[in-house]
Amino acid sequence: MRNLLQIIIFLTTPILLAQLPQELLKTTQETTVFDSYVGSIYTNKKYQNATIIAEKEGTFNAQVRYNIFNDALEYTDNSNLYEIVKTPTTHVRIDNDYFYYCTFRDERGFNNHGYFVLIELTEQYRIYKKYDLKVTEPKSMDADTGTTQVGKIKTIETYYLEENGTVIDLPTKKKDLLAVFSDKKDELKEYIKKEKIKIKKKDDLIKLVAKYNALKNIDANPSRSLLSNRVRSN
Repeated sequence: MRNLLQIIIFLTTPILLAQLPQELLKTTQETTVFDSYVGSIYTNKKYQNATIIAEKEGTFNAQVRYNIFNDALEYTDNSNLYEIVKTPTTHVRIDNDYFYYCTFRDERGFNNHGYFVLIELTEQYRIYKKYDLKVTEPKSMDADTGTTQVGKIKTIETYYLEENGTVIDLPTKKKDLLAVFSDKKDELKEYIKKEKIKIKKKDDLIKLVAKYNALKNIDANPSRSLLSNRVRSN
């Protein structure tokens, strides 16, 4: 569980130039199974400057890239390929993506674990993004058309609202998102229209959750948890 203090420390800790210690690294292999596919299993194929903060070992500067398929942050040293050890006490910043390795509960009580990217932080809740892949497998040559369909890879981004270790995914369709926040559906529907909110835009999604939180805070109901109604009903 990432608490507020840990996240603030991560966002404000200065970068120190130092080589990554071996205890933070795990040997891995290059993923080649998708080499012939259109698209990439990486958020960026190039290694990028990153800040690695290990709560015990310290802060380091290195070049890494995120492998979505393996859910791994990769690092090379002397032609050897490593992944940064997956642990809740090691966090990585690449550009404006803040990667945290987390284990959350979903509404049914199942664990949802992996790298989540923090995009919004408040004392009560957090909004995360998680990368995934949609893979379309290649098809053999069609006897009638004589064409072959190559394999394709598409990056999918899913947004999650997290409160007290429980997460729900935030749909990017207005109808589905209003169903998530059904207890304030009418107010949010009016807010979306008035403010011209575009659900698929990250900043607008953040604004909508903030509005929902504000509505809950002025509710006469003693429970102002954003997830309370949904969690109790499952």
